[in-house]
Order: sequence, then structure tokens, then C-alpha cells
Amino acid sequence: MKYYPIDEEAARRAKQANSFSDYTPGSATAEYRAMIEKAAALAERQKQRVDPMYHEKIDRLLDRYARRLAENFNERSAIDARVPSILIAGGSNFPVRQKEKQNLARDRNMGEYMDIQGILDKIRSTGMGGISADDRQAVEKLQKKLDSMEETQRLMKSVNAYYRKHKTLDGCPHLDAEQTENLKASMENDWRKEPVPYPAYLLSNNNQNMRRVRQRIEELQSRPDFTGWDFEGGRAEANVEENRLQLFFDEKPTDGQRKELKQNGFKWAPSQNAWQRQLTKNAIYAAGCIDCIRPKSGRKPYELQPYAQKTAPEPQQER
Repeated sequence: MKYYPIDEEAARRAKQANSFSDYTPGSATAEYRAMIEKAAALAERQKQRVDPMYHEKIDRLLDRYARRLAENFNERSAIDARVPSILIAGGSNFPVRQKEKQNLARDRNMGEYMDIQGILDKIRSTGMGGISADDRQAVEKLQKKLDSMEETQRLMKSVNAYYRKHKTLDGCPHLDAEQTENLKASMENDWRKEPVPYPAYLLSNNNQNMRRVRQRIEELQSRPDFTGWDFEGGRAEANVEENRLQLFFDEKPTDGQRKELKQNGFKWAPSQNAWQRQLTKNAIYAAGCIDCIRPKSGRKPYELQPYAQKTAPEPQQER
């Protein structure tokens, strides 16, 4: 578990600007570390509940939580220190406009804080649901799921073959006593004239599910590589871990630029401080339609991508 630094001096100035009581040295760091320790305990509990293949992802989420929470704490201290409260400064010539800006910054900081707390929900849900394409271990997890389904298919076929040969499940080497009794009870309640331990529809459904998983594995394995680029006033980044094409601007885009970004599927993500959309070929094509993020090289975003260069025809040699 890693702790990130807390700006104690900024925390002290923030306290002085908003309270008559003295700042207790180290109190901001202690508050931060207590929250991280609580998150770490949550992460450890989740690791006990899920397959070890999810442990690395849980650790990454915990580290992201620790880093972003430290940034949020430090920003909050900086904001609180900008303008003293009216109780400290007094009502004479109080900078009302600056205070309004400070309050807006506080609201934004609180919004980011709530978003950071959402990382804890991600930790709680890791390994408990479906497999997202955003997951760097998606192929490994899907392969493990496919292996289990294939083993189930082999089991059902073997048990059915044993039953057809011996007309009983007694002594079947593929089943334990409990499984044998459960299948016998199921067959007794089966409406079919000649029931079998595993009806055909179970094998058919499992086979279809295996085909879908194999197809998804192939799709993920053939996903193209992406790369970012620099543009005037910012940069585009292919964030593979988040599965997002992210646009970072040095200054806030104009109204017209923001409209163009939205029209091309990009949304503002305060948690990332970036405009972004899912990292796909369509996202790259959409980026090529936005003037304000045109690559400095003069080439189109699509032409910069490794997958485009792989498929590009080789230049003819001069004769």
C-alpha cells in the first residue's frame, strides 16, 4: 500500500484562513492515511472473495484511489487558503467576487471527491460481474471461463454416454454421490419419454455460449494498437488501461470547440480532466473531423495509428 504526500503547509494556511484555532501538525496527513487504510482493508476483503487473477486490478484501483485522494486533499487546501472567511477577514472591503470564485472551486473539488469515492465501488465490484473489454486481463479471464465451459460440456457428454451404455447412473466415475442423486431426481421429474441426465438443449445452449466466448476472445486479441498525438494547445492520448481516447487541452476549449467535440462523441470527464470517448477506430475517425485537435504533423489521426501503417501499401521502389 502506497501513501502519496499531503501538503501540510497548504493545510496549515487553509486552517488559518478559516478558523481561529491553531492547526494541528500532521492532521491532514493523518486524515488522508486513515481513509487509505480503510480502503486498503476493503481491497483485502475483496481479494478474499474473488479469484487471484483479479488481485492486480484491485491493487491498481487502490493505488489510483490513494493518488487521486491526495491530489484532491491538496487542491482543497489550496482552494481554502485563497480567500479567508469573513469571520477572519472582517466585513470591510471583503472580496465578494473572489469568494464566489472560491466557492465554485470548492464545489468542483467536492464533485471530484465524490467521483474518487466511486473507485471504492469499483473495488467492491471487481471480480463479481461480467468481463469488460476495458479489463487488461479480459482475454485471460475469458479463456478461463471458456475452459470451464468446455470441461462442463465434456462432463455432460461423458455422463450421458455412461447412462446410455449402463441404463443407470450408479457407479458413474464422472459424478460424486450428491451429483448422482440430483440427476436421478431431475430425470424422475422430466416429462420426456426417455429422459437422459443432461437433455440435448443443455448441451446445445452451452455450445452456443462457448462459441460466443471464443468469438469475443478473437475480437479482443485482434484489437488494434493505438497511439496519441500532439495538437496546437494540447495532446491526444490513447489510454489503453481506461480504454479511452483522451484529449487534454492547455486551456479551456471555446464554446465552438466544445460543441464540435460533443458532436463527435467526446464528453468531458472531470475525474480525468480530459475530453474522452471509448478507444475505438471510430473514435480515431471522429477525431479526424475535429479541426482543433488536428495533429501538428499535418497528418490525419488515422494515418498515425500503428494498425493503419501495418495495412498501408509499401511504396514502390524507383527503377
